[in-house]
This record gives sequence, C-alpha cells and structure tokens, in this order.
Amino acid sequence: MSRPALTEELNTFGALLRAPLEALLDHMFSALGESGFSDIRPAHGLVLRYIADEGSRIVELAERARMTKQSMGELVAYLRRHGYVELVSDPSDGRAKLVRLTKRGRRLYNRLLELSRGFENECAAALGTRRWKEFRLALADLAEWSRQRGKKIGAQRITRERRISAAVKPARREDAKNGRYRARA
Repeated sequence: MSRPALTEELNTFGALLRAPLEALLDHMFSALGESGFSDIRPAHGLVLRYIADEGSRIVELAERARMTKQSMGELVAYLRRHGYVELVSDPSDGRAKLVRLTKRGRRLYNRLLELSRGFENECAAALGTRRWKEFRLALADLAEWSRQRGKKIGAQRITRERRISAAVKPARREDAKNGRYRARA
C-alpha cells in the first residue's frame, strides 16, 4: 500500500475536498463499464463536466477545465471518434465550432448523473440524513462563494494583463517585427 500524501497526513482543506471527489469518481467510472461505456475514462469527465447543453467551444472547455486547448482537443477528438460528441457550427459565429453531446453522449451523461446521485445517497446514509442535509447546504454555500470569488479574481487578472500589455509597446515597426519592445514612459 502506498504512503499517504503529505497533504493527507496534514488533513489540508484540499485533501479533505479531494477524498470524497476521488471516491465519487471511482464509484462512477468503475460502474460505467457495466453500463456499456467501458471506453470512458475519468479524464473524459473534464469534457462532460463543463459542456453546455447547447454545446461549447473547445477553448471554453479548456479554460473551465484549466488545461491547454490542445489537450482538450484530444479529449474531444476521442469522444467524437467514439460517438459521444459531435462538432457543429456555432450559430453566433459560423467560423467557430461547438462541441455538442450526441444521443449516445446524452445517455452517458444521464448515466453519470444517476451514478452521482447513487453515491450521494450512500454519503447520506453514512453521515445520517440530518447531517448530510446540513453538509449539502454548507457545501452549496461554499460553492457559490467560490464561484463569486473566482469571477472577481478572473476580472482582476484580466485587468492586470491589460495594464501589462498597455505598458509595453514596440519602439518602431521594425522592432515589433523583430520582437524588440520598450516600456512606455
């Protein structure tokens, strides 16, 4: 048996959040094979977790999953080859493509939701109904606070990036071509 990670030994907040998430993922993805989805791995959950009902662009999925566009593209390509997603034209921009669930993808998505609910029922049984309801409410509040905090931090990051790019400009046109920049005075 492997040794516990330092974060687990220290019982850090991240480790406390990660343990039930990993148990949920193990529960869901091990049961998928028995449901006819043996070609799906936890990594594919990154697409399924963030896809919008009407479809999402690969760049949006990558940003939400905090991974490169290329890596997300590989996951999408796999799911597309196996019939779970399709690429369709974005109605708001004909040049762009949306990743959208197929009928098979929707069946997979619904099965994952069923498995998630089943795991949640197991958690409720383990903690007791009253404690589970209290925990679930506190967790929902924490999730909302985290989303709002993320929006605020994201806006601050974008503002900072704009200030940095505005502070640096090419000295002359040929300097721009050669990649030489100077700070604005």
